[in-house]
Amino acid sequence: MLTYELFTYPACQRCEDLKAYLKTTGLEGLEHSLAQREGKLKIREHLSLVRRDERGGMVLPVLVLRDETGVRAVLQSREDVEAWLKSRG
Repeated sequence: MLTYELFTYPACQRCEDLKAYLKTTGLEGLEHSLAQREGKLKIREHLSLVRRDERGGMVLPVLVLRDETGVRAVLQSREDVEAWLKSRG
């Protein structure tokens, strides 16, 4: 079964857009706020997979998709998720 972990930040419009889209997909998962200590600790597991901007800052949101075999994808926009889901058939 495919599940997700979504890493967001308050007042992030891209984060809100992705959260709204995820509600339409039927995927289940957890959201972690990067404004809270728990979210900051949890994202450390995925830092090597996260896209960075030209100054080295983390591009938000970060969506980690996983199944029983492990991490399947790390995506960072609604468009990325749509394309990935379509590619799976």
